[in-house]
Amino acid sequence: MDLLECLRHVDPASCSYDEWCQVGMALKHEGYQVPAWDSWSARDSARYHAGDCEKKWESFREETDTPVTGGTIVELAKRRGWVPDTGDAVLDWNDTLVCDAGKQEGVIIDRNWVEGQEVHPPENKDWNPREELARYLEALFQPDECVGYVTECFEDSDGRLKPGGKGVYARTAGEIVEDLKRYKDMGKAIGDYDQACGAWIRFNPLDGKGVRNANVTSFRYALIESDSMPIDRQNALIRALELPVAAMVHSGGKSVHAIVHIDAKDYNEYRQRVDSMYKACEKNGLLLDKQNRNPSRLSRMPGVMRAGKKQFLIATNFGKESYETWLEWYEEQNDDLPEFENLEAVWDRMPPLAPPLIEGVLRQGHKMLISGPSKAGKSFAQIEMAIAIAEGARWMGWKCSAGKVVYVNFELDRPSCLHRFADVYAAMGLNGAGRSNIEIWNLRGQSMQLDKLAPKLIRRAQRVKPMAIILDPIYKTLTGDENSAEQMAIFCNQFDRVCSEVGCSVIYCHHHSKGAQGGKKAMDRASGSGVFARDPDALLDLIELPLRDSHYDYLKVRAACRAIIAFLDKQAQGWRDDAGLDDFLSKPALMECARKEGRLSASQLAELDAAVAEAERHASHITAWRISCTLREYERPDDRDVYFSWPVHVADDSGALKDIRPEIEVGGRIIQPRDKSDGSKKETKEKEERQAIIDAYTLIASEKEPDDDGMVRVTVQDFVEHSEEYFGKELKRASMYKKLRKFDDFTIEDSIVAPAENEKS
Repeated sequence: MDLLECLRHVDPASCSYDEWCQVGMALKHEGYQVPAWDSWSARDSARYHAGDCEKKWESFREETDTPVTGGTIVELAKRRGWVPDTGDAVLDWNDTLVCDAGKQEGVIIDRNWVEGQEVHPPENKDWNPREELARYLEALFQPDECVGYVTECFEDSDGRLKPGGKGVYARTAGEIVEDLKRYKDMGKAIGDYDQACGAWIRFNPLDGKGVRNANVTSFRYALIESDSMPIDRQNALIRALELPVAAMVHSGGKSVHAIVHIDAKDYNEYRQRVDSMYKACEKNGLLLDKQNRNPSRLSRMPGVMRAGKKQFLIATNFGKESYETWLEWYEEQNDDLPEFENLEAVWDRMPPLAPPLIEGVLRQGHKMLISGPSKAGKSFAQIEMAIAIAEGARWMGWKCSAGKVVYVNFELDRPSCLHRFADVYAAMGLNGAGRSNIEIWNLRGQSMQLDKLAPKLIRRAQRVKPMAIILDPIYKTLTGDENSAEQMAIFCNQFDRVCSEVGCSVIYCHHHSKGAQGGKKAMDRASGSGVFARDPDALLDLIELPLRDSHYDYLKVRAACRAIIAFLDKQAQGWRDDAGLDDFLSKPALMECARKEGRLSASQLAELDAAVAEAERHASHITAWRISCTLREYERPDDRDVYFSWPVHVADDSGALKDIRPEIEVGGRIIQPRDKSDGSKKETKEKEERQAIIDAYTLIASEKEPDDDGMVRVTVQDFVEHSEEYFGKELKRASMYKKLRKFDDFTIEDSIVAPAENEKS
């Protein structure tokens, strides 16, 4: 495309300074030389200075990923009415195809299909200038409102005729209309004017003391004017946009002046409304003169001559009746939301539900958030999920549908990410039949805000057609303040966009806020705004379970037994014939079986000892986690307990974790509640009583606000007031003192109850 041909349709005088610079940058980017920019700029004789283009040209540097290209010039030309002639052009292999990404927000008119509406001046025999001006005044003003107008002009240094002085500003609209009807000579009604330059009038009423913005008494109208496109297109776009026009005047030059309702209560609201209307006009191809925003601005007066052409009134009161009705209409035109749907009409033909992606947890095309603290293995969990979907296997015990999955990696370098997939594959014991279903997008060091990333992700994913997209982690793509509900709602809308345009599920993870989370609901643990927890269709939250030495002893024994069994299966055929069922759960019994004379050589026994030691070392680093689900589509399942045994999460099939309680934070202190059970078959009444006291303290403290010093203080009276709720009966103060002092978990000082500083608490 010849950009110089496009520039023929762009008047440099109509461009702002920024647009002028953008034209230069675009020409340089596309390989043009400075004379092309200089020649075009010289068409604006008022602002052109020889040598400026060459100096500015040298300063242009492309230091961003989004340089100004020739598309900017094409867009400027289109806004001024230019339509490219595609004809039957044949594309070359190196041609660039540009497609419209869809309807832009605020665009309600396809300007390429707007036909111009010509404006014809009235015939001399039919033109009554005095009547025309009277109609204009009656359309815009009350009879007692002061009107400002200027009939004198002067020639500036560039030879342009401009309004001379403040003009008249103390006459009322009623007085002027009366004189227009009384005298046949226009000069007697408004004063003589120079027909070389015409006359001007202010469209908002004044206080009769001056012509500044401060003298405007009612912020009723604004001026819509564009002198950078043909008048027929100006007229067509103003009417197509249904602007609330009170009066429209032909300037006698290259523009029409539309006086539109703004109806603002004060200057600040006037500015806001004018800016909004100007933006709407420009989005829809009506490029405006931005210098016309002021409420005291002069416009062209109808009923006078200008350089041999008429300044005439085209029409009054068309489009919407007010700014409010126009704004409501404009927003409706840009509304892509669906209409209401009557339930009775669809009752017998309900649409099918989306099939499950993760059985009982997440449907295909829906969103899921995994939240948890650092070191919970969230990235490993998402890699496990990607593999489970690719293989149609189980993830955390839930069955996954088989299909393609895209894993977007923001955090790991490429080799680490690929090796991690290999490690998880091996630990899951899968043969890799579904590896071709996994697409990995490595973006470490190239992360960007999600609103910029989403179109690029959508474009690539549409070629793959995945069943799920996993983003790990999302903090690398955050747009705005994560504590702002408004900004996070906008951020989360990008996930909906990906789901909708790709037709897949989106799964992402986010971190917990700081501190122990055991005292919070699962939905309140994620850092930042609550939008994170409430936006997805499924929330899976991981919280750590504090393991005691007895748990680690159990894990070490189990790991040692598995290591011995695996070693013997590989090195000693037939060894299982000498082992009883109970022996498989006993490390000593299995080692005795391994040391049976003649079964293993000395070197093999040494190798076995090393394998057992490594298994026990690995078990000592295992962590335990509880997964809580908050679901929109399915019934909430029971919490699920898992071990994170690097590099995978393994379900607790023994039930050893079910009685462990997570740590909580009260007044800045971390408290580890006692387990629900000590493992015995029957808990004693004393232990139940102790646990009731601990639970009562925990719940009371979690509902109290910290004092000025940041401490949460629980009193004996708090226990008394909640005694029936937590202990099943009302207790007096003395009885409560006795109950609290029965155990050494808490101290009481000045009626303040606090956890004791000892190992048990």
